[in-house]
Amino acid sequence: MTEKNPEKYWLLKSEPITYSIDQLERDRLSRWEGVRNYQARNFMTEQMQVDDLAIFYHSNTKPPGAAGICRISQPAIPDFTAWDLASDYFDPASMPDKPRWYMVEVEFVRKFPRLVSLSEMREDPELEGMLLLQKGQRLSIQPLTFEYFQQICNLSEMNLKTNKLVK
Repeated sequence: MTEKNPEKYWLLKSEPITYSIDQLERDRLSRWEGVRNYQARNFMTEQMQVDDLAIFYHSNTKPPGAAGICRISQPAIPDFTAWDLASDYFDPASMPDKPRWYMVEVEFVRKFPRLVSLSEMREDPELEGMLLLQKGQRLSIQPLTFEYFQQICNLSEMNLKTNKLVK
């Protein structure tokens, strides 16, 4: 880690019916397209760097939660799905010569031994203050501190009944 380019950590949300950690494991690489929020776009274009790590979070499912880790493998490029009339992510205001939306490429790192549920995260005092847990926070891309990232990874390794590491 250098002062010029410190490692950053992220939480990336995806509905598992759309794209899951299992699909990323099979694909190994995937474009994180379809982000249609300016703040999330700005995170990708202004702050995300190749080799940053991210928690892959399953949203809009029961239960929602952290499912694994991915790595930013390519920097932000224009999201060409915005120009595709057949795409769910089509945006007539985005043009190839003046793109409005961007995407990054992510690479599978690992699937957690177990899902760390949103309710479990809410109960953990070490995650207090994390953006995901703040009321009304719906961004699909969120920055994480190293401490939050590490705590979610630690929780994924614990057996809730015995409080021992999952084997």
